[in-house]
Amino acid sequence: MIDHLNGKLVEVSPTQAVIECNGVGYAVSISLQTYSAIAQNAHIKLYTLPIYKEDAQTLFGFYQKAERALFSLLISVSGVGGNTARVILSSLSIEEVQQAIAGEHVQLLKSVKGIGAKTAERIIVDLKDKVGALNAVETVVAGPSSNASEAVAALEVLGYASRQTEKIILGLQREKADMPVEDLIKAALKKL
Repeated sequence: MIDHLNGKLVEVSPTQAVIECNGVGYAVSISLQTYSAIAQNAHIKLYTLPIYKEDAQTLFGFYQKAERALFSLLISVSGVGGNTARVILSSLSIEEVQQAIAGEHVQLLKSVKGIGAKTAERIIVDLKDKVGALNAVETVVAGPSSNASEAVAALEVLGYASRQTEKIILGLQREKADMPVEDLIKAALKKL
């Protein structure tokens, strides 16, 4: 699928951006956070997530990988679609959404237009454990090397639990920060 788009910003509105990449214009649905980050730029890179339905295909774009990861978690909740998740991320910052879920702040989630008490509670119940794992992955990504995030993703594909692999990878990175991806995976497999 399309992981990211890197190109010229042709048009932008608070809900949509058109990015031209090699002569093709991609219409991308965006949140207000992403709009604020890209509105003044001529050349941009957006991390994307396509959603396919019977009657529509929508490409959502995000300025930060963390926003895309949180969006992906939000749409995994029953009753929360792409547009609802985009409204949540437009109304609250990434950190506010994570804190609301981790701290079980139903009222904060209910303050978002279109989110009722039941949906807010369902988001909290479904994502409380997953938001902690998201924070750990962000810590790995924010580290000195993206090799760690690639190693974590590879180990998850192999079927290992994300929390366990993140702890091991973080420990390995503390020992040797510039370890290549292959070496990180091999060392982690020995500890799993």
